[in-house]
Amino acid sequence: MRGRILAGLASIACLAALAVAPVGAAEPPVATYEVTIENLTDGQPYTPPLIATHRAATDIFTVGQPASFEIKEIAENGNLGPMMTLLGSDKHVFDTAVAAGPLLFGGSVTLTVTAAKGANFLSFASMLICTNDGFTGVDALRLPKSVGDEVVVTTAGYDAGTERNTEDYKDIVPPCQGLHGVMVEPGTDMSNPALAEGGVIHHHPGIQGGVDDLTVATHDWSNPVAEVTVERVS
Repeated sequence: MRGRILAGLASIACLAALAVAPVGAAEPPVATYEVTIENLTDGQPYTPPLIATHRAATDIFTVGQPASFEIKEIAENGNLGPMMTLLGSDKHVFDTAVAAGPLLFGGSVTLTVTAAKGANFLSFASMLICTNDGFTGVDALRLPKSVGDEVVVTTAGYDAGTERNTEDYKDIVPPCQGLHGVMVEPGTDMSNPALAEGGVIHHHPGIQGGVDDLTVATHDWSNPVAEVTVERVS
C-alpha cells in the first residue's frame, strides 16, 4: 500500500512538472525592429513620429472614414497624448515608440520597437506641422518575418477632414513659423470649433497659397511625403 501511495505521489509530481514546464517554453519569442522614417518634403516638418506594433484588430485610421478623436488631435494640434493613451490601453498593441522631437524636412529618424508572435503589424502617424489638419502615416503595415528582411513603403499626405484649411498661421500649431524662421503672430495648439468640418480622411489637396500665410513655394509638397523602412534586426 505504502509503495502504491509513493508511486502515485511521484506520478502526480511528474504531471505537475509537465503542466508547469510548457508555460515558460510557450512564451512567444520577441522580435526587434528598426523603423526609419524619412521626411521627403522640402518644407513640411512633422511632429515626432509615433509608431506601434499590434495585432490585426487594431486600426488607427482609414481613408474615407471619419477621423477618430485621437487622429484629430494629432492632425490639428500635434497632440500625441490621446493616441498614446489609446494604444497603451489596447490589449492588441504590443509596443510603442515616439521620436524625441520634430522631424524636419529632408531629415530622418530611426526608432526601435519589439513585437511578439501575433503582433504582426506596424502603424505610424505624424502631423504635417504647417497645415490645419494634415498628417501622414501608415495603418497596419505587415512586419517583415525574418532577421535581415525589410519592408519599404512611401506614405501620402492626408487631410483629417476635421478643420477647414485656412492656411493662416493663427490657426496652425506654433512650431510652423519657428521651424521656418518666421516671427509672426503666434499660432495655436487648440482646436477652434468655428473651423470644424465634418469630413472624412482623404488625400490632402496640398497648400493652395494666395489666401493667407502659407505659400506653395515654402510649404507645399508632392506625394509621397515620407518613406518608411522597417527592418527586423533580431
